[in-house]
Amino acid sequence: MTLDPQVRALLERAAQAGYPPVYTVSPAEARRMYRETCRALALPAAEVAAVRDLSFPGPAGPVALRLYRPRGAHDGALPVVVYFHGGGFTIGDLDTHDGACRTLANFSRCAVLAVDYRLAPEHPFPAAFEDGVGAVRWTATHAAGLGLDAARIAVAGDSAGGNLAAGTALALRGEGPRIALQVLIYPGLDMRGALPSHAEFAHGYLLEREDILWFMGNYLRDQAQALDWRASPLLAEDHRGLPPACIVTAGFDPLRDEGAAYARRLGESGVPVTYECFEGMIHGFITMGGALAAANHALYRVGQALRLAFPPGP
Repeated sequence: MTLDPQVRALLERAAQAGYPPVYTVSPAEARRMYRETCRALALPAAEVAAVRDLSFPGPAGPVALRLYRPRGAHDGALPVVVYFHGGGFTIGDLDTHDGACRTLANFSRCAVLAVDYRLAPEHPFPAAFEDGVGAVRWTATHAAGLGLDAARIAVAGDSAGGNLAAGTALALRGEGPRIALQVLIYPGLDMRGALPSHAEFAHGYLLEREDILWFMGNYLRDQAQALDWRASPLLAEDHRGLPPACIVTAGFDPLRDEGAAYARRLGESGVPVTYECFEGMIHGFITMGGALAAANHALYRVGQALRLAFPPGP
């Protein structure tokens, strides 16, 4: 396995930029740095048919949403992907993932509903999980008024957002609304951080071991919470009956083995799974489309999976 030359160049640029390590700054400063980095590395925003800012009444107050309708969308009810951004439960927002959501909407031919869930440490576990479950339930209830099809819902997310997508799929299993597909992009699924890739890629690939510990310390009050399936979906006792999954990992990512282990666990539980590792990539690459060509390729592959998951609407 070889590091992609574009990734190597990006890592050199990052080293020269002189940003302080994430784990050494405040959450507010980390959020500012992440927004700036995402702006610098993103592709120009893809044109979509419409973008609409919304909110829903979450457990602790309004939660902001952003709804994207894909370019060329028909006027009927569209399938919808409820999307959770990455950022270690601490950083990231609707703007950091705006480009990825636009591209995913166009590639999938689905509406994408991005969720600005509550962030830690101000709102620790299980706040983000609760917002995720609430967002999907609200979407199903209000789909008709938004031009969406409540019978065709998927969940998706990258990194911490992949964790929330997986946790939401577990929470809604058996009670609905029915989830057609769970898309997990380099997800964090085991808060214990003990799988081999954590040691193998602990340093030198943007997401440092100390960063991961900082993010987890912000989100979890204690190590006992790391064993809760809502924080660590890999540790759920039973994965049978879950929605089909599309799982994407990056080869040089501390979280790689968590996504791979979840793919195996789901497959062993009788859940249909497609799994793809982008071997030369690093964590976070789908928001780096201005520097990494693989970002668009990965989003195209996810878009294909979503198109296959949704039968044509009425």
